[in-house]
Amino acid sequence: MKLRVGAAVALLSVTLLASCASAAPDEAATPPRSDKPTASGPASPSPTPSPTAERTLMPLPGDCREILSDAVLTQLKDVPLNDPAFGDSGLLDDGSLVCNWGSPQADTTGLTTKISRMDRGPALDMLNALADDEAYACYTPDGGTRCEKSWQNEQYPVTDGRTVFWRDGLLIDTRYSNLAPKGYTTSIVDALWP
Repeated sequence: MKLRVGAAVALLSVTLLASCASAAPDEAATPPRSDKPTASGPASPSPTPSPTAERTLMPLPGDCREILSDAVLTQLKDVPLNDPAFGDSGLLDDGSLVCNWGSPQADTTGLTTKISRMDRGPALDMLNALADDEAYACYTPDGGTRCEKSWQNEQYPVTDGRTVFWRDGLLIDTRYSNLAPKGYTTSIVDALWP
């Protein structure tokens, strides 16, 4: 039975409102099975955002290194960060943070993460579209929704992939090729929601 991401996010939102009170890109191929939600009934075909209480927007991070654990930074110690050849990197004018890990001389090895604001409605649309793609595994860890997939690079014998995590109006979107530090996305999630 296929679970719609919208139903999972809606259930999570209702739970959080009622109380009023990771993972790495390399894990894309093998998400933990125990984290996969199970459905008890049919999901809504077109989820609609429910009204939410006014909330204070959490600040976006301003530095690509400060959101990673020491263990992840050790894996990236020899990888250049935000080389000007990649274009827009670091903290952008719109407030988003773009982290480009890799050398512009490499044909395929690299990792790009963009952390930006995304309201619940557009996030549900995007996550549902990913969930409809059979290649993506979507589940609800760490109080958010995560969708990920990996695939064989068409030109080189390496693995490419994408991991998306959304929670509380923030989207972490990572695309990688032949560079998937263990615990990368989880490290960012832990830094943003300690």
